[in-house]
Amino acid sequence: MSVVPVFPSQDPLDHADFNAVEYINTLFPTEQSLANIDDVVNKIRLKIRRLDDNIRTVVRGQTNVGQDGRQALEEAQKAIQQLFGKIKDIKDKAEKSEQMVKEITRDIKQLDHAKRHLTTSITTLNHLHMLAGGVDSLEALTRRRQYGEIANLLQGVMNVLEHFHKYMGIPQIRQLSERVKAAQTELGQQILADFEETFPSQGTKRPGGPSNVLRDACLVANILDPRIKQEIIKKFIKQHLSEYLVLFQENQDVAWLDKIDRRYAWIKRQLVDYEEKYGRMFPREWSMTERIAVEFCHVTRTELAKIMRTRAKEIEVKLLLFAIQRTTNFEGFLAKRFSGCTLTDGTLEKLESPPPSTNPFLEDEPAAELEELAMEKGNLEQPKKPKAPDNPFHGIVSKCFEPHLYVYIESQDKNLGELIDRFVADFKTQGLPKPNTDEGGAVLPSCADLFVYYKKCMVQCSQLSTGEPMIALTTIFQKYLREYAWKILSGNLPKTTSSSGGLTISSLLKEKEGSEVAKFTLEELCLICSLLSTAEYCLATTQQLEEKLKEKVDVSLTERINLTGEMDTFSTVISSSIQLLVQDLDAACDPALTAMSKMQWQNVEHVGDQSPYVTSVILHIKQNVPIIRDNLASTRKYFTQFCIKFANSFIPKFITHLFKCKPISMVGAEQLLLDTHSLKMVLLDLPSIGSQVVRKAPASYTKIVVKGMTRAEMILKVVMAPHEPPQVFVDNYIKLLTDCNTETFQKILDMKGLKRSEQSSMLELLRQRLPTPPAAGPEGASPLSLMAPTPEQESSRIRKLEKLIKKRL
Repeated sequence: MSVVPVFPSQDPLDHADFNAVEYINTLFPTEQSLANIDDVVNKIRLKIRRLDDNIRTVVRGQTNVGQDGRQALEEAQKAIQQLFGKIKDIKDKAEKSEQMVKEITRDIKQLDHAKRHLTTSITTLNHLHMLAGGVDSLEALTRRRQYGEIANLLQGVMNVLEHFHKYMGIPQIRQLSERVKAAQTELGQQILADFEETFPSQGTKRPGGPSNVLRDACLVANILDPRIKQEIIKKFIKQHLSEYLVLFQENQDVAWLDKIDRRYAWIKRQLVDYEEKYGRMFPREWSMTERIAVEFCHVTRTELAKIMRTRAKEIEVKLLLFAIQRTTNFEGFLAKRFSGCTLTDGTLEKLESPPPSTNPFLEDEPAAELEELAMEKGNLEQPKKPKAPDNPFHGIVSKCFEPHLYVYIESQDKNLGELIDRFVADFKTQGLPKPNTDEGGAVLPSCADLFVYYKKCMVQCSQLSTGEPMIALTTIFQKYLREYAWKILSGNLPKTTSSSGGLTISSLLKEKEGSEVAKFTLEELCLICSLLSTAEYCLATTQQLEEKLKEKVDVSLTERINLTGEMDTFSTVISSSIQLLVQDLDAACDPALTAMSKMQWQNVEHVGDQSPYVTSVILHIKQNVPIIRDNLASTRKYFTQFCIKFANSFIPKFITHLFKCKPISMVGAEQLLLDTHSLKMVLLDLPSIGSQVVRKAPASYTKIVVKGMTRAEMILKVVMAPHEPPQVFVDNYIKLLTDCNTETFQKILDMKGLKRSEQSSMLELLRQRLPTPPAAGPEGASPLSLMAPTPEQESSRIRKLEKLIKKRL
């Protein structure tokens, strides 16, 4: 065990891992140092003697430790006993002090309780005196019908009586409380009798003016049981509207919808009459004018619902809309005149408030403008005009028309059907659009007309109802959106199989290079682009229409509004239009590719300019693409889709015809490589070809062209490579074509014109090499750098071909 943790020391003898041999070697590192051995030994002996003396001293010192410890312990015990004694004295003195404080404060507490009880007693006696005198006065005033004085006195008596709730066990207090209740009951019956006498429920004529006694009675009714106030209001309103029920009975001519204005004119006159005669009789907080109007609305809704059920067959659309318009106007008048505070009163019917209106179409702009229908997201999230406050009276009367809105829905179904038929007839009459690239590709006017009508119907129906009728109207919208897509858009797309201008595979195969190819006319191209633009506009607008319908319908019905199927229909029209444009341009290029595959490539003696078939393809591209681009200027994303689809169609077809070019000589392969590079450059420039403004082609399109045409170039480079030795030729094929397989290799061998015996050995060699992963270089690397060394003569021919390509660029 080492002593270093207890007594730190630098002496090697104190270390736990002390090594005597190393220590001696440290003292005597050389033979010459042995001459000092006697001195070293003497020093060590001296050190040993000192250690022995120290140990003896320590041992002798420890003999007295036990005795000193016992003496210290006894002294500590004595100190503790003294401490406990002092603590006990302090505790005894504290208890005596607490007892003394209790004795001092006992009398003070008694005096405080006495003072508090005395104050309460005096206050209670004062309240009792006030209560007794107030009850006597209340009974006397009640007999004399002095309601003005009663109103103030009754409230005070009731406030005082609240202080005696805990003393109801005392007979005298309970007796006073019963007298107050009896007085209240008598007052209620007396006030109701006074109102019945002044406003008899059976009579149809009212007295000439209000009564001051009744005005004070209303103040008393405010303090009494709320049922008294409710009964007064109910009887007065019933008597006030009794004439209305007689004048507009179901069997009267004025009760029908065509004279609904008279109902609202009558209540307006009655409200003016009430304000003049009785406006100051009832307290302002009763809102009697509003209550009369609200009760009139409830009665009117019930009466109109009853008469419309009886005469449902006589309801026409114009009549229904007329009645709804007049009713909503009246509800708007109520919203301007009243706050709607009584609509939540428990004494009246509680109406459901309509959902907040977020209709952005309530703008005073011309409905025929196309911009009004461009429901862009920015306009939806931030309306141009601030939203008007909600009308608390919306639907209070007009709700009765909701069961009969099927008449309106059927009418809109019929109108939309006629509108679609008119669109079809107008399109047939006007024919194809004029070949004006400045105006081509525009949205068809009929599309704007359709959505303008949709807007009108949606706004009108949302004002009538936000429930099931909106769902029914949405179904009608869906029906005619599909019909518009089928009859106007899909139905008018040019047919590719027509005898006049159609395209068929058999006719294309018969075409010779440079001959006229049956394809779409300029007017037909403009028509396709116009229909595509219209479908794109319909797609975007239908999506916004769905959002607006969900905003206007009840929250519980939003899940039932789904126009995804209609949007898919317009997307299908867009895809069909793009496919027609691609097929047209693709078919126009077919004869040139056919001519390429029929050329005698083994007889080509020198490499010249681009071949005639390349010129023909470029000519067709320059004729069609600018027209399509100009007509799709407003929908560039679909023009990009057209370019991508054409590249995906043309490049595989070009490679297919390339395999048909067999056999090919070395010079012929060089000419084909030059033609391929020319087509590649034209395809890369396809989106901006013929345009004064040069734009960089989209990266997605460029990637497709580079990948496809590079594969065609690699095929030709494999064809150009010598087939001897076979191992090198197979290695070149594996390196240049990442998607190498035996089928493509077979086609390349046919292009080279090799015999079947040679082909068999090479195919077998390829099969042996294919299992090994090809060590292909990075994509985009120079194809020439990947080729195996070729003879000097062949390498020189390839370098010449590259120089010729660079010269043409």
